[in-house]
Amino acid sequence: MIVDDEALARRRILSLLQLDNTFEVIAECADGPSAIQALSQHRPDLVFLDVQMPGIDGFGVLEAIAPLHLPATIFVTAHDRYAVKAFDAHAVDYLLKPFKRERFVESLEKAKREILTGNNLAGEERLISLLRRVSGRRGRLVIRCEGKIVFLRSSEVEWIEAAANYIRVHAGSRVYSVRDRIGDFHKTLSPDTFLRIHRSIIVNLDAVSEIQSDGRDEYVAVLRSGKELPLGRTYRNSFESLLHNTR
Repeated sequence: MIVDDEALARRRILSLLQLDNTFEVIAECADGPSAIQALSQHRPDLVFLDVQMPGIDGFGVLEAIAPLHLPATIFVTAHDRYAVKAFDAHAVDYLLKPFKRERFVESLEKAKREILTGNNLAGEERLISLLRRVSGRRGRLVIRCEGKIVFLRSSEVEWIEAAANYIRVHAGSRVYSVRDRIGDFHKTLSPDTFLRIHRSIIVNLDAVSEIQSDGRDEYVAVLRSGKELPLGRTYRNSFESLLHNTR
């Protein structure tokens, strides 16, 4: 599939794809809503996805279809800052407009190798990691749980704890177990909202009602739900400083 709001860009990609008969173009879309519908319907192996589009951008498209299907994705962008910050580590590849034929062929071959070797899971994990970074700035969390990709509003999540090779995300009465390390997951969260208060605990500052001392130089963070969480000495100063500034 080709998704780009510029007709000229779509024609350029289409003409270059015609040089490789192993791919069949099943749809072209000029905006986010039609892309979401087509991606959900056709579930392609590969999508060329424009980043900046009016209404729903490329990341919004991926967020919408992630619970159903995440294809191998080659991002197309005219803005180098996007590529530098995100795509190198998380996308199959990216094309910086205007791109040359040689660069396009290189990107396409990279995608083909990943698809044909069945390495879709690794590519999907990279896309989920990218979505975590982008969605975090939009007030949402992205997690994989029980074979599903789940989007949560940041305000729903009270705290997160480490549990062996997993983390547990506590959102009200629901608990999601995610195979991840707490340090890696913490890096994807908004630092203005989520703070690590213990080597095995991250807390949503908006969920904290007070800090209590037990009189022996030990402290606990009390959540609005009544849950008490230990406040590690290593993290105490940063917690108190950020909580004061937030309020």
